[in-house]
Amino acid sequence: MARKTITITLEKGRDEGKRFVITEMSAMKAEKWAARALFGIMGSEKLDLKKIGGMEKVAEIGVAILSKIPIEVAEPLMDELMKCIEILPNPSDPMVRRPVEEDDIEEIASLFKLKAEVLKLHIDFFTAAAA
Repeated sequence: MARKTITITLEKGRDEGKRFVITEMSAMKAEKWAARALFGIMGSEKLDLKKIGGMEKVAEIGVAILSKIPIEVAEPLMDELMKCIEILPNPSDPMVRRPVEEDDIEEIASLFKLKAEVLKLHIDFFTAAAA
């Protein structure tokens, strides 16, 4: 089965009209991401992700979770979220997509929106798996 994807069109600011494709991480990558995020918040305390809720719980907390983690832990986590996002640079050809480059996004709010959408996509994945 293929990984779930969504297409997002930004609606505000200098990034209005830009389109992005978000693809979910593999289950193994998502679990490791969630563990590192939770460990970053709670220090070195050992946690059972199954009891906490794994990626679903992390996504429930949202992008704000990264603000509570030391930057040396948070930065690679944010970079991993961005690896889930590709830009559709040519509106007339939706088959062309590429990784996001620094100059593709001009608004900080757009970055938050896209990262939140990555987390939402993973909530849907884990909610469906639990059902």
